[in-house]
Amino acid sequence: MPSSIWMLGFVSMLMDISSEMIHSLLPLFMLTSLGVGAFTIGLIEGLAESTALIVKVFSGVLSDYLGKRKGLTVFGYALGALTKPLFAMASTIEVVLAARLLDRIGKGVRGAPRDALIADMAPKRLRGAAFGLRQSLDTLGAFLGPLFAVGLMLLFINNFRFVFWIAVIPGLLAVVLLLFGIHEPKQQVDAKRSNPIKRENLKRLDVSYWCVVCIGAVFTLARFSEAFLLLRAQQVGIALALVPLVLVVMNVLYFLSAYPFGKISDRISHTKLLMFGLLILIISDLVLAINDHDSTVIIGVALWGIHMGVTQGLLARMVADSVPADLRGTAYGFFNLMSGIAMLFASGIAGFLWDQFGAALTFYAGASFSMIAIVGLVLGRFYRIFP
Repeated sequence: MPSSIWMLGFVSMLMDISSEMIHSLLPLFMLTSLGVGAFTIGLIEGLAESTALIVKVFSGVLSDYLGKRKGLTVFGYALGALTKPLFAMASTIEVVLAARLLDRIGKGVRGAPRDALIADMAPKRLRGAAFGLRQSLDTLGAFLGPLFAVGLMLLFINNFRFVFWIAVIPGLLAVVLLLFGIHEPKQQVDAKRSNPIKRENLKRLDVSYWCVVCIGAVFTLARFSEAFLLLRAQQVGIALALVPLVLVVMNVLYFLSAYPFGKISDRISHTKLLMFGLLILIISDLVLAINDHDSTVIIGVALWGIHMGVTQGLLARMVADSVPADLRGTAYGFFNLMSGIAMLFASGIAGFLWDQFGAALTFYAGASFSMIAIVGLVLGRFYRIFP
């Protein structure tokens, strides 16, 4: 495995430590300190995550047009690091919203160029493993971040703002490592670069790619914001300082499963593996819906993490495999645009269902969208769109 893939993984790990120290506490901070409801939390999370995904369109297109990935990736990570202090200073929900949007714009700017950079650096025979490795290290950070948040909350008696200030440090370290630890591979230079979103280029994105885009959007509808996992944990009586541990559980399983399933994706049918991941998500949703006991919630969250490990790197790999190399940034951008729109709807619907009908119906709705995605995969395999 190229050393630059490892370095990108460590960059993702550091930034995820920083982000998850904040995000694992932010729904509780909004609920308990700022006094907002589940619908508002869902709307803010949906706006934030969809913003990140939609911005990836423009960063992906730009990275293809310039033929350079690293500069945009550095800018995106730097913006994410520099917005972290806003969370610590926030005294109103409007400031939280602004900070969340700016932070996710940074994520959106870096996401598509980073994924395209991985695809550029990894040999095709190792591409699934490369995405799985990056995802595993990213998830290790998502595991360590909430763990640090719990420790600091216990040590400093539920001081949200102090935890948010400490989260700035690993974010800055990620930017430094990216700047000095990763060298972008040389691209084959064409005599004249064309606009990636010209009609002639978009025609090169064939039906198999657009089917992956549609499946990714339905996946996002089925898997709304993880903020609702935190709200579910708080609802069943887990102590405030310990609620981020549910994300630790989720990310441990995500971390342990992402790289092995990335390697498996290099050898078996992608469609079957996606359906397996969706079945796990359905079971997770049903467990979270049916029982209010804290141990049952932990089981549901653990299954959610395995689902992420099975599917996330695989979807990234399927995008890379279905498009020409010079349009990978654009392809990741449009993929994330559709997922972003779906995320906005998913989190808004989840927040509405939670406020109006309770947690159970919210998770039943997620299971229903998962069934729709499975039907889409079966039809795609029947018509030989997917392998």
